[in-house]
Amino acid sequence: MENPRNVAGMARYGINPKNTLGVSIPVLRKMAREIGKDHDLAAELWVSGIHEARILATLIDIPVQVTESQMDGWAGEFDSWDICDQCCSNLFSRTQFAYKKTSEWCVDEREFVKRAGFVMMAALAVKDKKAEDEEFDSFFASIKAGALDNRNFVKKAVNWALRQIGKRNQALNRKAIAAAEEIRKMDSPSARWIAADALRELNSPAVQARLKRTSNREAK
Repeated sequence: MENPRNVAGMARYGINPKNTLGVSIPVLRKMAREIGKDHDLAAELWVSGIHEARILATLIDIPVQVTESQMDGWAGEFDSWDICDQCCSNLFSRTQFAYKKTSEWCVDEREFVKRAGFVMMAALAVKDKKAEDEEFDSFFASIKAGALDNRNFVKKAVNWALRQIGKRNQALNRKAIAAAEEIRKMDSPSARWIAADALRELNSPAVQARLKRTSNREAK
């Protein structure tokens, strides 16, 4: 299935071409459905070091069997934004250690590990439907601190986390907007970009209307 043309295209979007075959995500998802869940096979796929094999590993691994040491080990080997995002979204955000690792990783100085901390925030804001708002309140201080990091893959993840939390419900939307206003005042190019982009979406008529509709349904 190797496709060198796809690899070249992926590289243009900042994906590390090393050990990359150019197999698309839809193909990998189809393979994952055919394979089924398999923790041991996921470990073997990850050890291969092949980019697509590692993404496939995140799709077939079993969250309840994932350990903290596995999470730290895999995160330490992230070498591209897409493997980071796929792993956090597909697998790590569904584990019992998700919130703990989020807090740990967002202060890590390694670029893709730090990114993982904020990607986890974004993923949890979408996927953890039962979580109380207090779980996300604790993330705002980390988001403000992370906004000062000028590295591209970190600042984009900080922005993503802020926007996803702010789209969860009306209360968190107000808090996210307030956090963004604070971030906008920071003397940092990354902070100003994060704030401007987040405020544009969080204050948008579309987001405000959706949050109002959701609130009205829940009140009935």
